[in-house]
Amino acid sequence: MKVVHLVKVEGVGGAEQHLLTLLPELRRRGVDARILSLDAGGDAQRFYDGLDERAVPWSRVHCGSDVSPRLAGAVTRAVRRERPALLHTHMVHGDVYGSLAATLLRLPFVSSRHNDDRYLLGPFRHVDRLLMRGVARLIAISDAVASFVIRAGLPASRVTTIHYGLDDLPAAPSELTPADAGIEEGQTLVLAIGRLIEQKDHATLLRAFAQVYAKHPDTRLAILGWGPLESETRALAQELGVEAALTLPGRVEPRDWLLRADVFAHSSAWEGFGLVLLEAMLAGLPVAATAVSAVPEIVTEETGILVPPGDPDRLGEALRTLVADAGLRERLGAAGRARAHAEFSVGRMAERTLAVYERAVA
Repeated sequence: MKVVHLVKVEGVGGAEQHLLTLLPELRRRGVDARILSLDAGGDAQRFYDGLDERAVPWSRVHCGSDVSPRLAGAVTRAVRRERPALLHTHMVHGDVYGSLAATLLRLPFVSSRHNDDRYLLGPFRHVDRLLMRGVARLIAISDAVASFVIRAGLPASRVTTIHYGLDDLPAAPSELTPADAGIEEGQTLVLAIGRLIEQKDHATLLRAFAQVYAKHPDTRLAILGWGPLESETRALAQELGVEAALTLPGRVEPRDWLLRADVFAHSSAWEGFGLVLLEAMLAGLPVAATAVSAVPEIVTEETGILVPPGDPDRLGEALRTLVADAGLRERLGAAGRARAHAEFSVGRMAERTLAVYERAVA
């Protein structure tokens, strides 16, 4: 079975990391899974390099403006050339142009929903419902996302939850290591990974960390990621007096930071899944996270501490508890690693995805 995955690419975020894990496993199981990228520039080459390393075929069409009849035609022609048995769309651009191509070419298609995007509760939900009239199945990456898309008006009978899967930490070494960045031996490192955007709410994390730093001045915070709020993040750190304890290394591979960290912090206001939580758990890190969207499906009281979103006092209390208690960190981290291996394996994810494909093409 040939399956073409259609996704807009401008870097490697959670959806792209998921595809870099899922597609090689599908190919090992006999599925000719490949990528058709809506190439928006940026750091897209990093994604293509990852596909090449995993021997996953890919092609691309240039993606300029969001609404483009020319792009619709290019996508349709590219899918026609591939002659797949099934089209699998990801994210809004993939859904829009993929559903149009599938309709024109009379192809079955599956749509993966990677986030509880708030715009789908607004006027665009009517467009989304129209585009998804012919969808064979909708894959939600968490029960929270499944509930959300049903609330947004998509048919519950076509929705299946398939959690992300991950077996190992990222293999690529970090271009900049914690030691390179000045994190000293013996300093407790709190790590967060996520783009510097409103959704990740790093402002709450900084305010929480300021409370930790006041009592534990040898603690350091690193936020791996890039985005439009970098200058605001640095300014808030300076205002809170924690700029000397904050490291913003930008867009770097996370492996060495995960291996060096003592605590993982996740302050998102909403989160479709949170693949970085699985990475942290596989690294044996205790997690302090906001109990939003899918996060409680991943992090439990046996593996971390959950707090309400947007509450720096509660998040600060959770971080202080973990920073102060090495034994607790070790117990929660060990339980997290065991849970990640037991509940979120790549094999389980691929098996369930293949079952969806077989139903869709039938």
